[in-house]
Amino acid sequence: MTWKLRAACLGSSHQAMRGILASMRTSLFPLLALPGFPLSEHEPLAQGFLALGLRSFEDAARYVWELPHGRNSDRADFRLVLPEGRGTCSTKHALLAALARAHGQPVHLTLGIYEMHERNTPGVGAVLEREGLSGIPEAHCYLVVHQRRVDLTRKEPPGGSIAALAVFFTEERIEPEDIGAPKEEKHRAFIRTWAARRKLDPERIWRVREACIAALGESR
Repeated sequence: MTWKLRAACLGSSHQAMRGILASMRTSLFPLLALPGFPLSEHEPLAQGFLALGLRSFEDAARYVWELPHGRNSDRADFRLVLPEGRGTCSTKHALLAALARAHGQPVHLTLGIYEMHERNTPGVGAVLEREGLSGIPEAHCYLVVHQRRVDLTRKEPPGGSIAALAVFFTEERIEPEDIGAPKEEKHRAFIRTWAARRKLDPERIWRVREACIAALGESR
């Protein structure tokens, strides 16, 4: 079943297309999968990159990829990535998706929910083991370009956790402006269903998730 067909079955809008993307691949060389185009001095979102001497979308993506991982002071505002010099999978990819959108390019922000464990997210194993869990649902944002996932937050070599993070429970296209409360509610809703099927407390699972994120911050 294709992404659009499953989205139609679920009654989703063109901005919220869901489905298991059987034909989608995760690019092991993400910069090569991005479209090449110059940044326009007439686009407000491009001004911060141009001020840094970054003239193309590839240059901008490489710069964002190299920035440290860290939550921004406002987790819903992707415009803080450049001034604060850090970002998460949500803010970094939302910034690049918004930049591409401003230039009319087909680069889409996507929210995927996967089973987070030590093998695909090194650093969370100790927390999960302490809680007696093998894995929990985690939300991850990335770009999609011509049916290829492009992840500019993970830097492991081919065969590492980038490749391992290629199977998702669900995937949905979202807008860059939706990385705050709308994204969190989608994640919490999935956890409620997942936890109910296992007779677990969803609030406990969310607390474990927050502990995992804190552990990742300490390990980076």
